[in-house]
Amino acid sequence: MPVLRLPHLSAAAGKQHWGNLPGATLSLAIAEAASAAKRFTLLLTADSQSAERLEQELKFFAPTLPVLHFPDWETLPYDLFSPHQDIISQRIASLYRLPELEHGVLVVPITTALHRLAPTKFLLGSSLVLDVGQKLDVEAMRTRLEASGYRYVDTVYEHGEFTVRGALIDLFPMGSKLPFRIDLFDDEIETLRTFDPDTQRSIDKVESVRLLPAREFPLQKEEVTRFKARFRERFDVDFRRSPIFQDLSSGITPAGIEYYIPLFFEETSTLFDFLPQDTQVFSLPGIEQAAENFWNDVRNRYEERRVDPARPLLPPAELFLPVEDCFARLKNWPRVVASQQDVDTGAGRERFPAQSLPDLSIEAKATQPLAALSNFLDDFPGRVLFTAESAGRREVLLELLERLKLRPKTVDSWLDFVDGKDRLAITIAPLDEGLLLEQPALALIAESPLFGQRVMQRRRREKRTDGGNNDAVIKNLTELREGAPVVHIDHGVGRYLGLATLEVENQVAEFLMLAYAEDAKLYVPVANLHLIARYTGSDDETAPLHRLGSETWQKAKRKAAEQVRDVAAELLDIYARRAAREGYAFADPKADYATSA
Repeated sequence: MPVLRLPHLSAAAGKQHWGNLPGATLSLAIAEAASAAKRFTLLLTADSQSAERLEQELKFFAPTLPVLHFPDWETLPYDLFSPHQDIISQRIASLYRLPELEHGVLVVPITTALHRLAPTKFLLGSSLVLDVGQKLDVEAMRTRLEASGYRYVDTVYEHGEFTVRGALIDLFPMGSKLPFRIDLFDDEIETLRTFDPDTQRSIDKVESVRLLPAREFPLQKEEVTRFKARFRERFDVDFRRSPIFQDLSSGITPAGIEYYIPLFFEETSTLFDFLPQDTQVFSLPGIEQAAENFWNDVRNRYEERRVDPARPLLPPAELFLPVEDCFARLKNWPRVVASQQDVDTGAGRERFPAQSLPDLSIEAKATQPLAALSNFLDDFPGRVLFTAESAGRREVLLELLERLKLRPKTVDSWLDFVDGKDRLAITIAPLDEGLLLEQPALALIAESPLFGQRVMQRRRREKRTDGGNNDAVIKNLTELREGAPVVHIDHGVGRYLGLATLEVENQVAEFLMLAYAEDAKLYVPVANLHLIARYTGSDDETAPLHRLGSETWQKAKRKAAEQVRDVAAELLDIYARRAAREGYAFADPKADYATSA
């Protein structure tokens, strides 16, 4: 049931302004407008952080609405690094779904929308569907996967990887949440199963798998030949000294190849070419300035780096859509500029009846820490929904509210709260901001405003560490001392020798210098610091020193994984026996416990 009274959205091209949408009211308005529309919605933000936040909020307010996110590469223009495979996976999956969606939302930072892309026919015509019972030639499949950019590995962990073990093929398709295991009987697909990349255990059976290309450019022989021919035509350089040219000729995908995508094709596309014709646009304030700033950065980096004869660069206009061209394309669709700030009412300008929540933060050192929240709930006549980050955080918040003699009802979603009648409710949602409406009188209070920045910082920290060993993670170079043992995730235990400044392809960069057995040295870019961890085993003096290229480290990792599974089995057995045993019931301490706490 819609909460806001939305103004009429014209199907004709033109611009409207919506204002006074503070906090999460902004995403609520966009979610309800997109849900009610009989067309697709493009949402443009000024930066990646806003895009990620709005994606989460839209999914909360409209759980049945398809919400896609087209993320940025997270590399600088003309960078020497390629985007992470998980980013490429999400981008390709979003592009593939766009033409088939008549209803939904695509959230994109304006700077990402300026990138030129591979032609629509390449990304949409390069998929492959595998079905149970289908005939499959293993060698032909392997060749096709490699030509599509998939990497052959020993064990599949990440998007774009595959391996072949006899009659089993493990692969992690782009855009998929889980990898798949193909079990062959002779030359026929007998079963298809998802599996856990951490434990490598099979999970559920499926009937079919769709494979999307692992790169945003082709690696087939014909396209590589076209790339090399156009490289020679475009650049008056000695291609024999160009790492990009030589790597691609040798079957290696060079880092930073994404900034040469136009050389693979006769023509490129833009994001707008993938969108349905009947599209409406929502944009946030500041996208024009963000686009101009981005183009200034592109020009500056082009001028700084174009002097390298071994790495000639394509002009900015061949890689990025000019700002004026981008906004000219937007004029072809109806567009709403939605702002948290107030606007003057008038033709095409709508002011919403919403307010900003007052400061409800908990004052831990005050005599009454919850005074602000208590006063707000006493004065506010409407219904209130609290949100917490997780089930555990929800229990913490419930205990906190219990001090005010408040017992909110637990609901599953925003829609359940809106359709219900309870004055107070609580649910799980990763929101950073709340909302306060006058008509109807509704308030949404996220835990972030209550606890300050701690909740948001914790979520960002957990996302960065990705569930690894937080105690061993190196967050800053100052944590390392020369001679200290460190662990590289792929190469094992070495010794940190300090920083080294090296020139790579005429570009100066800093590297961590690691020593290994037999006087071998490994140079790790500072940007890859996340691959290094402190050694937390025995004393530094007795720490091992592995040999580069040996199987010692891989065997140690496999053995450790087996031991972890053994310990987990023992713990399960202990807890099972403990659960079956009758415990001792202590008497209720009642007031004594509350006094001591």
